[in-house]
Formats: sequence, C-alpha cells, structure tokens
Amino acid sequence: MRSVDVVIVGASLSAAAAAKRLVDAGLETVILERQELPRHKICSGILSPRGHRFLIENFGPLPREVLHEPTWCRGVTFHFPCMVSMSMDFFGGTTPHLHRKYSDYWAIQRSGAEVDDQTSFAGLEDHGDHVLVHARQKGEDRHYRARWVIGADGPSSLVIRALYPDYPKQIPWFFVGQKFHDIIECPLDHEYFHFWFHPDLGHYTWSHARDGRQIVGVGFKRGDNFDERHRNVKRYFEEKHGVRLSEHTSHEGCAENFGPSLINRYVFGKGNVLVTGQAAGFLNMIGEGMSCALHSGAISGEAVVEAKVTNRPVERMYRKMIASEVRRTTDQWNPFKIAFDKPHEADFPAALMKLSWRERRLVLRDMWRFILLYKEFKWGRQIAAAGMQRLFGDGYPMHRWL
Repeated sequence: MRSVDVVIVGASLSAAAAAKRLVDAGLETVILERQELPRHKICSGILSPRGHRFLIENFGPLPREVLHEPTWCRGVTFHFPCMVSMSMDFFGGTTPHLHRKYSDYWAIQRSGAEVDDQTSFAGLEDHGDHVLVHARQKGEDRHYRARWVIGADGPSSLVIRALYPDYPKQIPWFFVGQKFHDIIECPLDHEYFHFWFHPDLGHYTWSHARDGRQIVGVGFKRGDNFDERHRNVKRYFEEKHGVRLSEHTSHEGCAENFGPSLINRYVFGKGNVLVTGQAAGFLNMIGEGMSCALHSGAISGEAVVEAKVTNRPVERMYRKMIASEVRRTTDQWNPFKIAFDKPHEADFPAALMKLSWRERRLVLRDMWRFILLYKEFKWGRQIAAAGMQRLFGDGYPMHRWL
C-alpha cells in the first residue's frame, strides 16, 4: 500500500491546478488517471480569458503544441431564430484554442505531481484520520492511504458515486456530441465561437473552426437520437447561414451535468474527500468549463493546505473558500445579474443596445422561448429564488450544496 498526503482522481485541468498548490506546499501528491497519458479529451477547446490568465500565471506561456488551429478565439457570436446575430469580443482580448490532449498533459507535468496513469479508481473508505483509495492498474489491485482525496474526474464522477450513490439519479443528464466536417463553404467568422439560442435545435448548439474542419455540436436531453439531432442542425446551418459542409469525418460525445451551476446545487464532497471542477457542477454559460475547473481546482488544493496548517476540517475550509467561485459561476446564469450587471467575459448588454428596438424585442423574445426549453426540469423557481437571494446577499445559500 502506498502512503501519500493527497490522492487526486482524474488527470484534468482542475487536477493540475489542485496539484500545483499541493506540491508547491510540499505535500506528496499522486494523480490517478484511468487512461494512458497524454489522453484524448472531448472538448471544443475554446478557453475563456480568465482561464488563460490562470494558465499563464500558474504554469507559464502555452507552447504551440498544446493549441489547435486557429490558435486563438476573439469572442462569442450569439445567433437567434429571428436571424439576428450578436458578436461580442472577450474583454481580455483573444484567448487560446486548447488541444486538450496535450494542454492537460502539459499542465499536469508542470504541476510537479506524480502520476499513476492506466489506473482506474475503484472506491474509497474515509476512516476519519485517513482515506483508503482502491484502484486497478493494468488488471492488478492498487491501494493508497491518503490524508485527503480530491475528485477531479469530470461530470460522470466515480468519486461522487462513491460518496453519494443515488446522486446521478437525482439530476437530469444531457448528451453533448460534436461531429467534424470538411468545409465546402462556411460564412461563419472563424475567429468566433458560435452559439444558437434556438429551442428547435436543442439545449446547446454551437459551431466553430478547428484544424481545417468545422465542428457542429449539439446538446440535448439524454435519450434523444444524436444523428437525427445533428442532421437537423446541419440542415438548419445550410438553409439559414449558407454553411455547406461535407458528411462528417469523425464524431465524439459524452454525458454532461448542466444543472448545478444554474440552480446552485453543487457537490463538494464530505469528510476528507473533496470534489472539484465539472464533477462538482461548475460550468460557464456558453458551456466552457475549463476556467472554473482551473480556479475551483486551485481552491481545493488551497483548502487542503489550509487544513493541514491549521489542523481544521478540510470540508469546512473548502466550502468557505469555494463560495467565491460559486458566486462567479452561478452569476453567469442569474437573470438579475445578466440584466443589471456584467457577469460574463463579453459585453452582452452593450451588444444588445447596439441593435434596433425591433431587433432587441425579437432577441429577448427568442431568449425567453429558449429558456422555456428547460421548463420540464423545474429549474425556473430555483433559479429565481437563488437570484433573489443573491440580490440581497453576498452569495448563494450553502445549504443546497452536497
């Protein structure tokens, strides 16, 4: 049995951020990753300005090999059924287009943590003064004795399932898939990430250029037909935007947990086990989860360091420290913040004000119709309640967190 200070499950960006804090503080840290590194990661790759600053400040300048082509993204363009399009530049300037297979590996290496790849998490036992972590490496059992554990293993987190076996049944799940096409003709500006507020296309529809091809991405409630959804979007793009693409050359998809950031229903772990990144529920409004994964991961590492220094419960430290990242992320979904503040990294209110009165009315109508797509999940009252509490307080209520 291997004895260490901290075991991190998943070699993700949030894991790299957590590991950097831990290793810098002198804590022996091991990252478990079920795949062989560098491993493929399903992600469109557009990073926010905040995430870019974090990478530079903590890991240094990004090498060219961790980027897709085009290497940079200028901003976001929103498209609406009324055929109004709104392009918004990021406040912090252009941002990198990460190739997650190599960017994650680069950050993990720069963190200084030891990595056991091809090692699958199999379970844990929290004994109060230590946690036993069970894993499988190339068909053989591996066991670790750690003072603390951090789950940074994505939306379908096995760490969460070990802590809360019934949790996956309590939230709606979505399937997010993207297909890659050779470009015949594409008037969409390749410098922008394109997002559609269109209920007939699905819960989350996007497109942008990558490595000489075009991504067509769709997100929808799990159980729907991916190919049918994709065909509908591709046909719409051609009819409404003049986007002509070949048949897809490859495709990929995964399950996603969209809800926690909208309704302040995060999962942060219990006892000596913390959960961070998208596993905890962090996701920005345009589906970019890398920046909040990096920041929440760093906070989980800082909480462990603080718990060690002060000899106080790590769960209490983490929940207190993570409140700032909850504010920043859930503010992006808060209708009151969107209406009266600037919670995003691109200026939506300014772009809206540039439109004519007629166009503004149409855009707001289309946004409302898009929001109604989520009515079946009964999130409306929860979003409104959290938004009202945020108006009259500094943050969001912690009693909703697991």
